[in-house]
Amino acid sequence: MKENTEKRRRHRSPEQRRDFLRSLCFLSPSVLGVSVFFVLPFAVVVYYSLTDLGGQFVFLDNFKNLFRNQVFRLAAMNTLRFSAAAVPLAVILAIVLALLLEARIPMKSYFRTFFLSPMMVPVASVVLIWQVLFSYNGTLNVLLTHYGADKIDWLQSEYAPIVVVLLFLWKNLGYNMILFMAGIANIPKELLEVADVAGAGELYKFFHIKLRYLSPTVLFVTILSLINSFKVFREVYLLTGNYPYTSLYTLQHFMNNMFGSMDYQKLSAAAVIMAIAMVILIAALFAAEDWFGRDVEG
Repeated sequence: MKENTEKRRRHRSPEQRRDFLRSLCFLSPSVLGVSVFFVLPFAVVVYYSLTDLGGQFVFLDNFKNLFRNQVFRLAAMNTLRFSAAAVPLAVILAIVLALLLEARIPMKSYFRTFFLSPMMVPVASVVLIWQVLFSYNGTLNVLLTHYGADKIDWLQSEYAPIVVVLLFLWKNLGYNMILFMAGIANIPKELLEVADVAGAGELYKFFHIKLRYLSPTVLFVTILSLINSFKVFREVYLLTGNYPYTSLYTLQHFMNNMFGSMDYQKLSAAAVIMAIAMVILIAALFAAEDWFGRDVEG
């Protein structure tokens, strides 16, 4: 086997060698860019996470100290809670919206525009809208006082996570909905017609046909929403600053504050833990999609 491989390598034609060199030339800018801007910086982060301020190798001491840090544990739990609430809602509601737009409903174009408009608006403008709505003297509190209710400090109370989840959903549902609409359009119509002839109901068609063929789209949208949920710091920071209400203090806040205080060891250890958690979650999602969509591929 090895001898045959060596023979094939030796007997490569000049044209094949030229094709190989052309491929390397085309790939080299991308490989160089990924290496310089992603691989190398992450290697530096891993190095800092395993050393102390003096550059001495301490192995897992930074991680042990990090897990003993109460602020880090609070940030990690808040991030997990937010992702656990926001990501399923972003996926399920996007599927529901895509199915609604597939059906014949009145004012479909206005409905689509309402959910797609946040994609065209900068994040700062979206946050400004939310501040106008949910600040202490904002529109929502004006309506509450008009009907005799007390004002609520939405961004500095237990309601703060709900406000951010609503912001996350409004910002991301439109794009997720478009992806599901594309997935629904690619489902074989013959299967749906056969199901109609056999007398299958809408629920049966959804769970046994549509959802099966949508499993790759569900995986992609879930991963995308998960990544976006970990990046919600941007919106929360613009709404509340460096030190928001306790339930809004996320891992990104923790890392941003560690960067501000130049505690690169804690910052790097937190970044490595976050990266490992993301890899594990995404691997689990791939495994689930592979199991769920196996019969469709077959």
